[in-house]
Amino acid sequence: MISRSNCYIALLHYPVFNKHRNIVTTAVANMDIHDIARVARTYGMQRFYIVTPIEAQRVLVQTILDHWQQGYGATYNASRREAFEHVCVKETFAMVGKDIQVVSGRRPRVVVTGASLNRTLINFKKMKNILESDDHPYLMVFGTGWGLADEIIDQADYCLEPVRGGSDYNHLSVRSAAAVILDRLFGE
Repeated sequence: MISRSNCYIALLHYPVFNKHRNIVTTAVANMDIHDIARVARTYGMQRFYIVTPIEAQRVLVQTILDHWQQGYGATYNASRREAFEHVCVKETFAMVGKDIQVVSGRRPRVVVTGASLNRTLINFKKMKNILESDDHPYLMVFGTGWGLADEIIDQADYCLEPVRGGSDYNHLSVRSAAAVILDRLFGE
């Protein structure tokens, strides 16, 4: 059985590629916060990190979190409040790793995802087997824009195969990809 208390996810808005393969910072999308928080809670992830170096974006995320955790939203929708209790906003990817190390006592093993990774890939079945047999903390990293920058991929312990839908089209939203991947790895 997978120790979900040692599993974390992160949504990176920097460093990621744009369609010209320039490293950029993407904008935080309100719907990503809501949908991925709910997916993370549904599959028992310890925390969901949103990473952006832009202070105004971090303030926006915190304002949204506060509304659903302490404001009117907390009483309006208790299940949304519960999902948002597991969301943290961080300035850098390194800060996520440090936070997990403080919480768990160990550096997390990093699993990256992406539709066009060109590294040695691990399939879902093998990754699920690893997660089931290891109590080490794991961080699943999702990128925005046109995918994670190489500097993040280079830090990965595992590169997970892309989600394939059986057609020649492969451009899922990050919140859809997160839902599919978490279900394949942690679903019953």
